[in-house]
Amino acid sequence: MPARAAGQGAGTPAIEFKDVHTWYGESHILHGVSLHVQPGEVVSLLGRNGAGRTTAMRAIMGLVGKRTGSITINGVETVQMPPHRIARLGVGYCPEERGIMASLSCQENLMLPPKVAEGGMSIDEIYEMFPNLKARRGSPGGRLSGGEQQMLAVARILRTGAKILLLDEISEGLAPVIVQALARMILQLRQRGFTVLMVEQNFRFAAPLADRFYIMERGLIVQTFTADQLQDNMSMLQEYLGV
Repeated sequence: MPARAAGQGAGTPAIEFKDVHTWYGESHILHGVSLHVQPGEVVSLLGRNGAGRTTAMRAIMGLVGKRTGSITINGVETVQMPPHRIARLGVGYCPEERGIMASLSCQENLMLPPKVAEGGMSIDEIYEMFPNLKARRGSPGGRLSGGEQQMLAVARILRTGAKILLLDEISEGLAPVIVQALARMILQLRQRGFTVLMVEQNFRFAAPLADRFYIMERGLIVQTFTADQLQDNMSMLQEYLGV
């Protein structure tokens, strides 16, 4: 199990929800969610499809129809901010659909997003972390494998300077060797001081990576526990997730 993140339990949270409600049109999705992620932590949102996990990610970025309550990034209130201003607080969102431009090369895709903060990883650092992308840097995005596209979707965020990463189902549908590479990436990013909030259906992927876990059901946080408490909560996980 991972060691506790240095920032856990102290100081201003990197992300904090207080009584957050969200809507898409008339559909009320989140029903008073409160959670926090400390700087340097890896936190996983667990739950079945439709539980509200992706909506929580989108709420952080201001990509829902309406949101109320409080969402702070490093202590800055963002609930009334437009998405581009939230991104410039150093937040990078990797959605499940990836959004790779098929006609651009791998490296052109990598260079596409603008910088949002200082201190982004260099191209050389990114290629050291993702050797597959270096080998395919001239290939069109549409010809990359699913795993390579997923690596690219994460890698281009790292170049922008974002230090808070929102990762939505990055392991879904990928070969085990690629899933292992993504797990190594998350561990490396934590060592570099990144903060990671990830949505995962694959509990086996999330379990050895996260410092803490929140379980969501029907737009609510129903349980939370730390990595150290994981074994004591397996029966509860079975109930909520069927793992």
